[in-house]
This record gives sequence, C-alpha cells and structure tokens, in this order.
Amino acid sequence: MIEAILDIRNIDYALKQVCSNKGASGVDGMQTDELRDFMSTHWSTFKEELLSGTYQPSAVRKVEIPKPQGGTRMLGIPTVKDRLIQQGISQWMGGIWKPNFHENSYGFRPNKSAHQAVLQAQKYLNTGYTYVVEIDLAKFFDVVNHDKLMSLLSRKITDKRTLKLIGKYLRSGIMVDGVISQRLAGTPQGSPLSPLLSNIILHELDVNLLKED
Repeated sequence: MIEAILDIRNIDYALKQVCSNKGASGVDGMQTDELRDFMSTHWSTFKEELLSGTYQPSAVRKVEIPKPQGGTRMLGIPTVKDRLIQQGISQWMGGIWKPNFHENSYGFRPNKSAHQAVLQAQKYLNTGYTYVVEIDLAKFFDVVNHDKLMSLLSRKITDKRTLKLIGKYLRSGIMVDGVISQRLAGTPQGSPLSPLLSNIILHELDVNLLKED
C-alpha cells in the first residue's frame, strides 16, 4: 500500500495541491515554492526513507489564530515535505473511506459545504421534523484518541508500513518557542491528513446517531 501512496502519479497530484494551497512554512523554514526543487533533487532518497520506514517526520509548528466568536484556535503547521506526504496519504485513503461516509456528512467533503447542511436541515423541518440539534465537539482535533483512531484505520489498512507512518505523523511533536513537546493525543489542524482522519473517527458517531431504538 505504501507503494501506491508513493506512486509518482499520486505524489505529483499531491505536489500540485500543496503548492496551490501555499500556506506558511513548518519548523524547517522551507516554503511551498521551494518544494518542487527539493523533489527534483531529493525524491529518490526521500522515497527510499519512506519505503524502508526510516523516515522521521518533523515536529509541527504551533500557531494560534483568533476565532470569530472569541478566543484562539491552535494550528499545527507541518513542514511542506510532510504536507506533501500527508496529502498523498489522504488522497489514497480517501478512495477507500469516502464511499462509506453517510450522504449527510458535510464536513471536509469534496463538493459538500456547511450551506448544504443547513439546506438539508431545512428540508427535514419542512417534512415535519420539529428539532435540529447542533453539537459542538470542543477542541476535537486536540483530543482525538490515537489508539482508537489507529484501531479504526487498521480495519481497512493492512500494510503495517502505512500504519506506522500515519502513527509517526500523529505522534510527531509540536514546537513552541524552539522547544518540542511530545503529542499524546490529537491530530493537528493545519495537516492535510487531519480532515480525513476526523471524518473517519466521526463516522462512528454518524453510524450510532442513525440507529433507531
């Protein structure tokens, strides 16, 4: 499976996505406009490290941004190299999981939006339902249980190298003022892989909410 993720066609598409999204640099300072040159020179070595399992992701860089309703939201910015590989993993995993997601799952989905979720809620009200319940999972990305998430991933991913690499990304530290702290839970906002991982773990909630007593 790791070979499919690192297939040049998948990586080329991931490269285009990362470069088009731009974004801030990670802890190594490399910018997105430097990534193509890096890949041209170092891809064979980089790929071999990933295939052999010797690659160690860099820590993410902590950034806090203000929330519209007050307070701050913490982002973890990976290096552009790690964003590239995470984007490649997300593209490959998306083909496996997305067909199973519920049709009324709107977060971080292609061609889906919060506006569509509101319209669907309105349709339910128009057919006779009385209530729409809004649930806010406080600090969800910061507290995702790694063991639970890896257990869910292992149901469909049999390649241990792929699981090990994802685990490394989950556990890669977070750098604050030059000091790296270990991360024991969560999947950082700012990572291209986190939106899909959040939908995978929240799919369990969707399934349970749809159960009828």
